Amino acid sequence: MSDRRGAGGDGTMTGEGPGSGAVPTARRSGAPRGRWTEPGVPGTLPRLDSLTALRWWAALAVFAHHMTNFAPLPIAGPLSLGAQGVAFFFVLSGFVLTWSARPGTRVSTFYWRRFARIWPAHMVALLLAVPVFVGPPADVEESWVRPLSAVLLLSVVLLHGWSANNEVVFSGNPASWTLSLEAFFYATHPWLDRLLGRTGRRAALAVLLVIPVTAAVLYIARSEIDALAHLPRPVLRLWEFCLGMALAHAVRLGWRPRLPVPVVLGLLLVVCAGVFLGPLRAPGVWEALRLGPLSPVMIPAACGIVILAYAVRELRGRADGSGRGAPAGWLVRLGEWSFAFYLLHATLIYACRGWFGLQPMGWANLGVYAAVLVPAIAGAWALHAWVEKPIERRMRRWKDRRDREREARARER
Repeated sequence: MSDRRGAGGDGTMTGEGPGSGAVPTARRSGAPRGRWTEPGVPGTLPRLDSLTALRWWAALAVFAHHMTNFAPLPIAGPLSLGAQGVAFFFVLSGFVLTWSARPGTRVSTFYWRRFARIWPAHMVALLLAVPVFVGPPADVEESWVRPLSAVLLLSVVLLHGWSANNEVVFSGNPASWTLSLEAFFYATHPWLDRLLGRTGRRAALAVLLVIPVTAAVLYIARSEIDALAHLPRPVLRLWEFCLGMALAHAVRLGWRPRLPVPVVLGLLLVVCAGVFLGPLRAPGVWEALRLGPLSPVMIPAACGIVILAYAVRELRGRADGSGRGAPAGWLVRLGEWSFAFYLLHATLIYACRGWFGLQPMGWANLGVYAAVLVPAIAGAWALHAWVEKPIERRMRRWKDRRDREREARARER
């Protein structure tokens, strides 16, 4: 791509555009009002293509999970862990937005860029989803279809994720509930980044430990305190975004732990296997160690380690000129399409189920997976190329022009 953007995940799954790798410059300590700064760290940092590529694998995991509702495989149980790709996106989103933040960016500009990044594609995907997920009261065979109501407006403004009612959370395009959480994360980012920017490397590493420990305490408390059990999803899962932010800040400050990628991938696999098999094979131990409430913490924490390992490996490869850690171009391209893929995949899957019905479980469904995956990728490319990028580019240029005009008027005064 011609523009040099960071890679992220979430729901948005991309970050603001860092430079292509300039000499580090310190941020200005006296930024104008309405801007936030982070003193003592590089102002522009290289794009990390390895993180863009990781977005694709996370999106594919979510796709595999949702396909079990149409064409289940004999390993449907383990595939349900693909839902944790969302946790990966949340951590990755925090990492990339912090990694790629530019010095002196206006808060209003940051918000506008986030809006331009996700809302146009979200609206097109929502319009495509309505014929599949919204209609007359559904029968038992089409339980995913919901009657048309004003609840759909919450999806338009990305507030549906705040509801405790799943009928509201998954209204419209059911995949878009994560965007509702991401919108909240974006709202907090400038202020959290300002606080994080006041920490040195040691304090940043301490924050890295505190975040998952605090999340673990919160999840355990939720199982015992009714008031905490009803925390809205965006508040409950903010820690995942903050974990990514803290990781990026520590790396910006020069932290480069040696984490072999195969080892950390193995760790993620072990954690996922433990979360899946623990309650089935060792329910007594699982209950005694209170691992049930901790499972929502273990997988995102492991995802954070994977993101850190890939980022550091690519940075080391850039530093020594070896190019180690740089992913294949086709994988980066799929990562760039992954946001659009995520927005469209559930609509296509449930449209196929409406047309062909629930398929009997069997390995023959691997062919069905391929038959759905190919048009999903094609649709993602079209949404990315015709809607997501051109509209974002125009909206960003409009805002940048307005900012330049405002600054010019301020100088004239």
